Amino acid sequence: MSSEQTRKLKEEIKNQADLLGFDLFGVTNADPPEHLDTYKQWLEAGHHAEMHYLATERARDRRADPKIILPECKSILILGSRYPKTPEKWNDLTQPNNSHNSEQSPIGRISSYAVGEDYHDVLEARLKELVAFIEERIGYSIPNRCYTDTGPILERELAQRAGLGWIGKNSCLINPNHGSYFFLSEILLGIELEPDEAFPYDRCGNCTRCIDACPTNAILANRTIDSRKCISYLTIENKGEIPKEVRYQIGNWIFGCDICQMVCPWNRKINSRGIDTAFQARPGYSELNLLQETKLDQTSFNIKFRGSPIKRTKRRGYLRNIVSALSHYPIQEVVTTLEEVLFEEPEALVRAHAAWSLAQIGHSKVKEILSTAANTERDDSVLKAINQALQEIND
Repeated sequence: MSSEQTRKLKEEIKNQADLLGFDLFGVTNADPPEHLDTYKQWLEAGHHAEMHYLATERARDRRADPKIILPECKSILILGSRYPKTPEKWNDLTQPNNSHNSEQSPIGRISSYAVGEDYHDVLEARLKELVAFIEERIGYSIPNRCYTDTGPILERELAQRAGLGWIGKNSCLINPNHGSYFFLSEILLGIELEPDEAFPYDRCGNCTRCIDACPTNAILANRTIDSRKCISYLTIENKGEIPKEVRYQIGNWIFGCDICQMVCPWNRKINSRGIDTAFQARPGYSELNLLQETKLDQTSFNIKFRGSPIKRTKRRGYLRNIVSALSHYPIQEVVTTLEEVLFEEPEALVRAHAAWSLAQIGHSKVKEILSTAANTERDDSVLKAINQALQEIND
Protein backbone atom coordinates (compact mmCIF):
# COMPACT_ATOMS: atom_id res chain seq x y z
CA MET A 1 0.00 0.00 0.00
CA SER A 2 1.10 3.57 -0.64
CA SER A 3 1.67 5.94 2.26
CA GLU A 4 -1.58 7.70 1.43
CA GLN A 5 -3.50 4.41 1.43
CA THR A 6 -1.88 3.45 4.74
CA ARG A 7 -2.79 6.83 6.24
CA LYS A 8 -6.39 6.48 5.06
CA LEU A 9 -6.63 2.91 6.41
CA LYS A 10 -5.35 3.99 9.81
CA GLU A 11 -7.99 6.73 9.97
CA GLU A 12 -10.72 4.25 9.00
CA ILE A 13 -9.53 1.80 11.69
CA LYS A 14 -9.56 4.58 14.27
CA ASN A 15 -13.12 5.56 13.33
CA GLN A 16 -14.28 1.95 13.49
CA ALA A 17 -12.61 1.50 16.89
CA ASP A 18 -14.57 4.51 18.11
CA LEU A 19 -17.82 3.00 16.80
CA LEU A 20 -17.03 -0.25 18.63
CA GLY A 21 -16.73 1.64 21.92
CA PHE A 22 -12.99 2.16 22.29
CA ASP A 23 -12.24 5.58 23.77
CA LEU A 24 -8.50 5.74 23.10
CA PHE A 25 -6.55 4.72 20.01
CA GLY A 26 -2.89 4.67 19.10
CA VAL A 27 -0.39 2.78 16.96
CA THR A 28 3.17 1.76 17.71
CA ASN A 29 5.72 -0.36 15.92
CA ALA A 30 6.87 -3.88 16.75
CA ASP A 31 10.22 -2.88 18.27
CA PRO A 32 11.27 -4.61 21.51
CA PRO A 33 10.35 -2.73 24.71
CA GLU A 34 12.99 -0.46 26.22
CA HIS A 35 12.06 -1.20 29.82
CA LEU A 36 12.46 -4.96 29.77
CA ASP A 37 15.23 -4.74 32.37
CA THR A 38 12.80 -3.16 34.82
CA TYR A 39 10.48 -6.11 34.35
CA LYS A 40 13.31 -8.60 34.86
CA GLN A 41 14.47 -6.80 38.02
CA TRP A 42 10.87 -6.84 39.29
CA LEU A 43 10.78 -10.61 38.85
CA GLU A 44 14.20 -11.14 40.42
CA ALA A 45 13.09 -9.20 43.48
CA GLY A 46 10.10 -11.54 43.90
CA HIS A 47 7.61 -8.72 43.47
CA HIS A 48 5.40 -10.93 41.30
CA ALA A 49 4.53 -12.94 44.45
CA GLU A 50 2.88 -16.27 43.56
CA MET A 51 2.19 -15.34 39.93
CA HIS A 52 4.81 -17.80 38.74
CA TYR A 53 3.47 -17.81 35.18
CA LEU A 54 5.02 -14.35 34.77
CA ALA A 55 8.52 -15.63 35.50
CA THR A 56 8.77 -18.58 33.11
CA GLU A 57 11.42 -18.47 30.41
CA ARG A 58 8.70 -18.44 27.77
CA ALA A 59 6.96 -15.48 29.43
CA ARG A 60 10.21 -13.52 29.61
CA ASP A 61 11.10 -14.24 25.99
CA ARG A 62 7.71 -13.26 24.62
CA ARG A 63 7.72 -9.96 26.54
CA ALA A 64 11.18 -9.22 25.16
CA ASP A 65 10.01 -8.97 21.56
CA PRO A 66 6.48 -8.82 20.04
CA LYS A 67 7.78 -10.69 17.02
CA ILE A 68 8.35 -13.78 19.13
CA ILE A 69 4.58 -13.79 19.67
CA LEU A 70 3.76 -12.93 16.06
CA PRO A 71 6.74 -13.16 13.68
CA GLU A 72 4.82 -11.23 10.99
CA CYS A 73 4.03 -8.34 13.35
CA LYS A 74 4.64 -4.91 11.83
CA SER A 75 2.28 -2.72 13.86
CA ILE A 76 0.50 -2.83 17.21
CA LEU A 77 -2.83 -1.14 17.83
CA ILE A 78 -3.30 0.08 21.41
CA LEU A 79 -6.87 0.75 22.51
CA GLY A 80 -8.32 2.15 25.72
CA SER A 81 -11.82 1.59 27.12
CA ARG A 82 -13.04 3.76 29.98
CA TYR A 83 -14.79 2.37 33.03
CA PRO A 84 -16.50 4.25 35.91
CA LYS A 85 -14.36 6.05 38.45
CA THR A 86 -14.64 5.13 42.11
CA PRO A 87 -17.72 6.71 43.76
CA GLU A 88 -16.98 10.04 45.45
CA LYS A 89 -18.73 8.89 48.64
CA TRP A 90 -15.82 6.51 49.26
CA ASN A 91 -13.27 9.31 49.44
CA ASP A 92 -13.49 9.56 53.24
CA LEU A 93 -12.58 5.86 53.43
CA THR A 94 -9.39 6.13 51.41
CA GLN A 95 -7.41 4.83 54.38
CA PRO A 96 -9.06 1.44 54.92
CA ASN A 97 -7.69 0.93 58.41
CA ASN A 98 -9.96 3.62 59.80
CA SER A 99 -12.15 2.15 62.52
CA HIS A 100 -15.82 1.68 61.68
CA ASN A 101 -18.33 2.54 64.34
CA SER A 102 -21.25 0.42 65.42
CA GLU A 103 -23.74 2.55 63.47
CA GLN A 104 -22.22 1.66 60.10
CA SER A 105 -23.51 -1.26 58.07
CA PRO A 106 -20.93 -3.93 57.17
CA ILE A 107 -20.30 -2.92 53.58
CA GLY A 108 -17.63 -4.26 51.24
CA ARG A 109 -16.00 -2.37 48.40
CA ILE A 110 -14.90 -3.73 45.04
CA SER A 111 -12.65 -2.08 42.49
CA SER A 112 -14.64 0.04 40.08
CA TYR A 113 -13.42 -1.93 37.05
CA ALA A 114 -15.30 -4.96 38.40
CA VAL A 115 -18.76 -3.45 38.92
CA GLY A 116 -19.90 -4.28 35.39
CA GLU A 117 -19.45 -7.12 32.93
CA ASP A 118 -16.16 -8.98 32.64
CA TYR A 119 -14.02 -6.78 30.40
CA HIS A 120 -12.23 -9.82 28.98
CA ASP A 121 -15.44 -11.11 27.44
CA VAL A 122 -16.61 -7.70 26.21
CA LEU A 123 -13.36 -6.40 24.76
CA GLU A 124 -12.06 -9.61 23.19
CA ALA A 125 -15.22 -9.80 21.07
CA ARG A 126 -14.76 -6.18 19.97
CA LEU A 127 -11.11 -6.71 19.12
CA LYS A 128 -12.08 -9.57 16.83
CA GLU A 129 -14.69 -7.34 15.19
CA LEU A 130 -12.03 -4.72 14.57
CA VAL A 131 -9.69 -7.27 12.99
CA ALA A 132 -12.53 -8.46 10.75
CA PHE A 133 -13.14 -4.84 9.69
CA ILE A 134 -9.45 -4.36 8.82
CA GLU A 135 -9.37 -7.57 6.78
CA GLU A 136 -12.51 -6.52 4.95
CA ARG A 137 -11.01 -3.13 4.11
CA ILE A 138 -7.75 -4.54 2.73
CA GLY A 139 -9.35 -7.58 1.14
CA TYR A 140 -7.32 -10.40 2.64
CA SER A 141 -6.59 -12.13 5.94
CA ILE A 142 -3.70 -10.83 8.01
CA PRO A 143 -1.72 -12.41 10.85
CA ASN A 144 -2.90 -11.01 14.18
CA ARG A 145 -3.06 -11.52 17.94
CA CYS A 146 -5.61 -9.84 20.22
CA TYR A 147 -5.06 -9.24 23.92
CA THR A 148 -6.78 -7.45 26.78
CA ASP A 149 -4.80 -8.11 29.93
CA THR A 150 -4.31 -11.61 28.57
CA GLY A 151 -1.07 -11.58 26.61
CA PRO A 152 2.66 -11.67 27.42
CA ILE A 153 3.41 -8.07 26.48
CA LEU A 154 4.41 -4.96 28.41
CA GLU A 155 1.22 -3.18 27.48
CA ARG A 156 1.69 0.05 29.43
CA GLU A 157 5.04 0.73 27.77
CA LEU A 158 3.48 0.03 24.38
CA ALA A 159 0.60 2.38 25.23
CA GLN A 160 3.01 5.15 26.21
CA ARG A 161 4.88 4.54 22.97
CA ALA A 162 1.58 4.85 21.07
CA GLY A 163 0.85 8.24 22.65
CA LEU A 164 -1.96 7.20 25.03
CA GLY A 165 -0.34 8.58 28.19
CA TRP A 166 2.47 8.10 30.67
CA ILE A 167 3.15 5.46 33.31
CA GLY A 168 2.38 7.05 36.66
CA LYS A 169 4.09 6.50 39.98
CA ASN A 170 1.35 4.01 40.89
CA SER A 171 2.27 2.03 37.72
CA CYS A 172 -1.06 2.87 36.05
CA LEU A 173 -1.13 4.40 32.59
CA ILE A 174 -2.48 7.94 32.93
CA ASN A 175 -4.09 9.83 30.07
CA PRO A 176 -4.23 13.63 30.52
CA ASN A 177 -7.90 13.77 29.47
CA HIS A 178 -9.25 10.53 30.92
CA GLY A 179 -7.08 9.84 33.96
CA SER A 180 -6.34 6.17 34.64
CA TYR A 181 -9.76 4.56 34.78
CA PHE A 182 -9.56 2.61 31.52
CA PHE A 183 -8.74 -0.87 30.22
CA LEU A 184 -5.97 -1.45 27.72
CA SER A 185 -6.28 -3.76 24.71
CA GLU A 186 -3.84 -4.61 21.95
CA ILE A 187 -3.91 -6.01 18.43
CA LEU A 188 -0.64 -7.22 16.92
CA LEU A 189 -0.98 -6.86 13.15
CA GLY A 190 0.91 -8.21 10.17
CA ILE A 191 0.51 -4.95 8.25
CA GLU A 192 2.43 -1.72 8.58
CA LEU A 193 0.64 1.38 9.83
CA GLU A 194 2.19 4.74 10.61
CA PRO A 195 3.06 4.79 14.34
CA ASP A 196 1.93 7.65 16.55
CA GLU A 197 4.38 9.75 18.50
CA ALA A 198 5.19 8.54 21.98
CA PHE A 199 3.70 10.50 24.87
CA PRO A 200 6.63 12.77 25.73
CA TYR A 201 5.91 13.96 29.27
CA ASP A 202 5.91 12.67 32.83
CA ARG A 203 3.17 14.70 34.45
CA CYS A 204 3.36 13.19 37.92
CA GLY A 205 5.93 15.81 38.88
CA ASN A 206 6.75 15.84 42.59
CA CYS A 207 3.37 14.39 43.58
CA THR A 208 3.51 11.30 45.82
CA ARG A 209 -0.14 11.04 46.83
CA CYS A 210 -0.55 7.49 45.55
CA ILE A 211 2.59 6.32 47.35
CA ASP A 212 1.59 8.04 50.58
CA ALA A 213 -2.00 6.76 50.49
CA CYS A 214 -1.24 3.07 49.91
CA PRO A 215 -2.00 1.47 53.31
CA THR A 216 0.30 -1.51 52.72
CA ASN A 217 3.24 0.43 51.18
CA ALA A 218 3.04 -1.61 47.99
CA ILE A 219 4.05 1.16 45.55
CA LEU A 220 7.77 1.16 44.81
CA ALA A 221 10.03 4.05 43.84
CA ASN A 222 10.61 2.75 40.28
CA ARG A 223 6.88 2.87 39.39
CA THR A 224 6.30 -0.81 39.96
CA ILE A 225 4.23 -2.64 42.57
CA ASP A 226 5.26 -5.17 45.18
CA SER A 227 2.45 -7.65 44.62
CA ARG A 228 3.13 -9.29 47.96
CA LYS A 229 1.69 -6.17 49.59
CA CYS A 230 -0.79 -5.01 46.95
CA ILE A 231 -4.43 -5.19 48.02
CA SER A 232 -5.54 -6.01 44.48
CA TYR A 233 -3.19 -8.97 44.31
CA LEU A 234 -3.99 -10.16 47.84
CA THR A 235 -7.75 -10.14 47.25
CA ILE A 236 -7.76 -11.55 43.70
CA GLU A 237 -4.67 -13.41 42.52
CA ASN A 238 -3.61 -14.68 45.93
CA LYS A 239 -5.19 -18.10 46.46
CA GLY A 240 -4.05 -18.78 50.02
CA GLU A 241 -4.05 -16.92 53.30
CA ILE A 242 -3.80 -13.15 53.34
CA PRO A 243 -0.58 -12.37 55.25
CA LYS A 244 -1.42 -11.22 58.76
CA GLU A 245 1.01 -8.31 58.63
CA VAL A 246 -1.17 -6.58 56.00
CA ARG A 247 -4.55 -8.23 56.58
CA TYR A 248 -6.08 -5.49 58.70
CA GLN A 249 -4.76 -2.71 56.43
CA ILE A 250 -6.88 -4.09 53.57
CA GLY A 251 -9.92 -2.70 55.33
CA ASN A 252 -13.23 -3.44 53.66
CA TRP A 253 -11.88 -3.99 50.13
CA ILE A 254 -13.16 -7.40 49.09
CA PHE A 255 -12.12 -7.44 45.42
CA GLY A 256 -9.29 -5.27 44.20
CA CYS A 257 -8.46 -1.75 45.32
CA ASP A 258 -8.73 1.77 43.87
CA ILE A 259 -6.93 3.81 46.50
CA CYS A 260 -3.97 4.89 44.35
CA GLN A 261 -6.39 5.98 41.61
CA MET A 262 -8.78 7.68 44.02
CA VAL A 263 -6.11 10.06 45.30
CA CYS A 264 -4.52 10.78 41.90
CA PRO A 265 -5.05 14.44 40.90
CA TRP A 266 -5.46 13.40 37.26
CA ASN A 267 -8.62 11.48 38.20
CA ARG A 268 -10.15 14.30 40.20
CA LYS A 269 -11.94 16.09 37.36
CA ILE A 270 -12.92 13.16 35.18
CA ASN A 271 -16.48 11.89 35.23
CA SER A 272 -18.27 8.73 34.22
CA ARG A 273 -20.52 10.29 31.57
CA GLY A 274 -20.55 8.33 28.35
CA ILE A 275 -19.13 5.19 29.92
CA ASP A 276 -20.01 2.04 28.01
CA THR A 277 -23.11 0.45 29.53
CA ALA A 278 -21.30 -2.89 29.70
CA PHE A 279 -18.96 -1.49 32.35
CA GLN A 280 -21.51 0.41 34.42
CA ALA A 281 -22.38 -0.99 37.81
CA ARG A 282 -24.72 -3.93 38.07
CA PRO A 283 -27.49 -3.45 40.66
CA GLY A 284 -26.10 -3.80 44.16
CA TYR A 285 -22.45 -4.08 43.11
CA SER A 286 -21.38 -0.63 44.29
CA GLU A 287 -21.94 -1.62 47.91
CA LEU A 288 -22.11 -5.26 48.93
CA ASN A 289 -23.59 -6.24 52.28
CA LEU A 290 -20.90 -8.36 53.92
CA LEU A 291 -23.32 -10.25 56.14
CA GLN A 292 -25.44 -11.31 53.21
CA GLU A 293 -22.38 -12.30 51.17
CA THR A 294 -21.31 -14.88 53.78
CA LYS A 295 -24.50 -16.82 52.96
CA LEU A 296 -23.44 -17.53 49.37
CA ASP A 297 -23.06 -21.24 48.66
CA GLN A 298 -21.30 -22.42 45.51
CA THR A 299 -24.44 -22.37 43.37
CA SER A 300 -25.55 -18.90 44.44
CA PHE A 301 -21.99 -17.56 44.00
CA ASN A 302 -21.89 -18.91 40.45
CA ILE A 303 -25.27 -17.39 39.62
CA LYS A 304 -24.55 -14.00 41.20
CA PHE A 305 -21.17 -13.49 39.54
CA ARG A 306 -21.77 -15.08 36.17
CA GLY A 307 -20.21 -12.76 33.60
CA SER A 308 -18.47 -10.73 36.31
CA PRO A 309 -14.72 -10.35 36.97
CA ILE A 310 -15.42 -11.27 40.60
CA LYS A 311 -15.83 -14.93 39.68
CA ARG A 312 -12.05 -14.93 39.26
CA THR A 313 -11.49 -15.20 43.02
CA LYS A 314 -13.69 -18.29 43.20
CA ARG A 315 -16.01 -18.68 46.16
CA ARG A 316 -13.35 -19.57 48.73
CA GLY A 317 -11.22 -16.53 47.93
CA TYR A 318 -14.22 -14.22 47.88
CA LEU A 319 -15.52 -15.41 51.25
CA ARG A 320 -11.99 -15.25 52.69
CA ASN A 321 -12.02 -11.55 51.76
CA ILE A 322 -15.52 -11.07 53.14
CA VAL A 323 -14.81 -12.47 56.60
CA SER A 324 -11.51 -10.56 56.78
CA ALA A 325 -13.34 -7.30 56.04
CA LEU A 326 -15.82 -8.05 58.83
CA SER A 327 -12.98 -7.52 61.33
CA HIS A 328 -13.63 -3.78 60.92
CA TYR A 329 -17.21 -3.94 62.24
CA PRO A 330 -17.29 -4.61 66.00
CA ILE A 331 -21.02 -5.26 66.36
CA GLN A 332 -22.96 -8.21 67.70
CA GLU A 333 -24.49 -9.10 64.35
CA VAL A 334 -21.00 -9.50 62.88
CA VAL A 335 -19.84 -11.65 65.79
CA THR A 336 -22.85 -13.92 65.30
CA THR A 337 -22.16 -14.20 61.57
CA LEU A 338 -18.48 -15.00 62.10
CA GLU A 339 -19.46 -17.63 64.65
CA GLU A 340 -21.72 -19.26 62.08
CA VAL A 341 -18.91 -19.20 59.52
CA LEU A 342 -16.44 -20.70 62.00
CA PHE A 343 -18.72 -23.67 62.73
CA GLU A 344 -20.59 -24.15 59.44
CA GLU A 345 -18.44 -22.97 56.51
CA PRO A 346 -17.04 -25.93 54.50
CA GLU A 347 -13.86 -24.11 53.35
CA ALA A 348 -11.02 -24.30 55.87
CA LEU A 349 -9.39 -21.14 54.47
CA VAL A 350 -12.53 -19.14 55.22
CA ARG A 351 -12.92 -20.58 58.72
CA ALA A 352 -9.30 -19.69 59.54
CA HIS A 353 -9.85 -16.07 58.53
CA ALA A 354 -13.08 -15.97 60.52
CA ALA A 355 -11.13 -16.95 63.65
CA TRP A 356 -8.68 -14.13 63.03
CA SER A 357 -11.48 -11.59 62.49
CA LEU A 358 -13.15 -12.58 65.74
CA ALA A 359 -9.91 -11.88 67.59
CA GLN A 360 -9.69 -8.41 66.02
CA ILE A 361 -13.20 -7.57 67.17
CA GLY A 362 -12.52 -8.73 70.71
CA HIS A 363 -16.18 -8.91 71.75
CA SER A 364 -16.89 -10.39 75.19
CA LYS A 365 -18.25 -13.61 73.63
CA VAL A 366 -15.30 -14.13 71.28
CA LYS A 367 -13.13 -16.07 73.69
CA GLU A 368 -15.98 -18.49 74.42
CA ILE A 369 -16.68 -18.96 70.71
CA LEU A 370 -13.04 -19.63 69.88
CA SER A 371 -12.56 -21.98 72.85
CA THR A 372 -15.55 -24.06 71.75
CA ALA A 373 -14.26 -24.14 68.18
CA ALA A 374 -10.85 -25.30 69.40
CA ASN A 375 -12.52 -28.41 70.82
CA THR A 376 -14.51 -29.23 67.71
CA GLU A 377 -12.32 -28.17 64.76
CA ARG A 378 -10.57 -31.02 62.94
CA ASP A 379 -8.56 -29.16 60.30
CA ASP A 380 -5.00 -28.45 61.46
CA SER A 381 -4.69 -25.12 59.63
CA VAL A 382 -7.93 -23.81 61.12
CA LEU A 383 -7.07 -25.13 64.57
CA LYS A 384 -3.77 -23.27 64.35
CA ALA A 385 -5.60 -20.06 63.44
CA ILE A 386 -8.02 -20.53 66.34
CA ASN A 387 -5.23 -21.06 68.85
CA GLN A 388 -3.36 -18.02 67.55
CA ALA A 389 -6.54 -15.98 67.86
CA LEU A 390 -7.01 -17.14 71.46
CA GLN A 391 -3.41 -16.28 72.25
CA GLU A 392 -3.87 -12.82 70.73
CA ILE A 393 -6.92 -12.21 72.92
CA ASN A 394 -5.15 -13.46 76.06
CA ASP A 395 -2.12 -11.28 75.37
